[in-house]
Amino acid sequence: MKKFMDENFLLQTETAQELYHNHAAKMPIIDYHCHLIPQMVADDHKFKSLTEIWLGGDHYKWRAMRTNGVDERYCTGKDTTDWEKFEKWAETVPYTMRNPLYHWTHLELKTAFGIDKILNPKTAREIYDECNEKLARPEYSARGMMRRYHVETVCTTDDPVDTLEYHIKTRESGFEIKMLPTWRPDKAMAVEVPSEYRAYIEKLAAVSGIAISTFDDMIAALRKRHEFFAEQGCKLSDHGIEEFYAEDYTDAEIKAIFNKVYGGKQLTQEEILKFKSAMLIIFGEMDWETGWTQQFHYGAIRNNNSKMFKLLGPDTGFDSIGEFTTAKAMAKYLDRLNSNGKLTKTILYNLNPCANEVIATMLGNFQDGTVAGKIQFGSGWWFLDQKDGMEKQMNALSVLGLLSRFVGMLTDSRSFLSYPRHEYFRRTLCNLVGRDVENGEIPYSEIDRVRQMIEDISYNNAKNFFQF
Repeated sequence: MKKFMDENFLLQTETAQELYHNHAAKMPIIDYHCHLIPQMVADDHKFKSLTEIWLGGDHYKWRAMRTNGVDERYCTGKDTTDWEKFEKWAETVPYTMRNPLYHWTHLELKTAFGIDKILNPKTAREIYDECNEKLARPEYSARGMMRRYHVETVCTTDDPVDTLEYHIKTRESGFEIKMLPTWRPDKAMAVEVPSEYRAYIEKLAAVSGIAISTFDDMIAALRKRHEFFAEQGCKLSDHGIEEFYAEDYTDAEIKAIFNKVYGGKQLTQEEILKFKSAMLIIFGEMDWETGWTQQFHYGAIRNNNSKMFKLLGPDTGFDSIGEFTTAKAMAKYLDRLNSNGKLTKTILYNLNPCANEVIATMLGNFQDGTVAGKIQFGSGWWFLDQKDGMEKQMNALSVLGLLSRFVGMLTDSRSFLSYPRHEYFRRTLCNLVGRDVENGEIPYSEIDRVRQMIEDISYNNAKNFFQF
């Protein structure tokens, strides 16, 4: 019987083990999409307890705890102690077997704190105390955690109105790990609620120094902020959309729609879709002009539980996979940019695994030979960033595209303990490829090329693709 989470965890063949230990494991981490709080890096935040660094804001764990019958006060409540919250998590962990949380939990304990014990109610107190003792040490600060995991670059997720003051502070402090911003302009096209949109545009006007009363004014302000982000080292944009938007529209229509919503009037569904379609094109053109990579995370149904949304707000564990017929709109959007010679490097992330082959075949439509893997199939995202989801994503890409040009994994996380997701991915990748070698599906005579492919997917492809 194989020992749980030994050095060859997930590596089922000798070739997989060699590929991981001698090649994947040694590569630095480029975390090109995450949700870290920049101030915590700038201030080199010290964590007061294991609960703060591990459970604070982690809706993956909250969902599991709720499912296990844990009262909400132990997830997000203000009237419970850090120990009480951790105790409830420890009670939940034994029930998470076969859920990726079980693997992530023990991989994080092992790699961050050197703890090989299994977390359960019996071990909870000693693990909690040992981790808290270590968190008091300087090397367990926010920056210390990044150093521990051999992180080279992280890209946070930032709104156009953000000042980026903490990115600047971090860079000027001499911190050796790059923290770069990512342009996330979702709110600039969120016209569903006129009052909220007007308030956002007023913030945009203030931070850009451009008075906004027309659509052209707003675009000028966004361009100014886009230029500022570029000056601060930004290399990527990101769009969190339910589905792709590619309605037909005229410039006159879009200007009239802006005037209507800016004036406080509710838009029709047709007007909303046209406005979003126009904004996606404009954002794509901006990114092409600066040579950025545009990312699209699509397919989530967010804030399904209206009662809990009112109590806790967004990103608290009440989102799910959606069903959208979006392939035609995606193709039409990419084609519009491509037809005008303005399609920049692009990464597509689907949340519904039924779209894996849709995405994998969409890539080939718009590869143009200028950049290897110019249109990318993003790694397994959110509900799919686990072994099964990763394997399905890589299998679809392998069969219908070029796995060897894949830019690899990211954390998509707010936690400084999430870097082992890169290790989890790399072990899964090495096991997948190693199995093919052992089965005679990839010739062992080409093992040097295989080793290079593993190092490329783990690190080199991202380094070269994003030009960090």
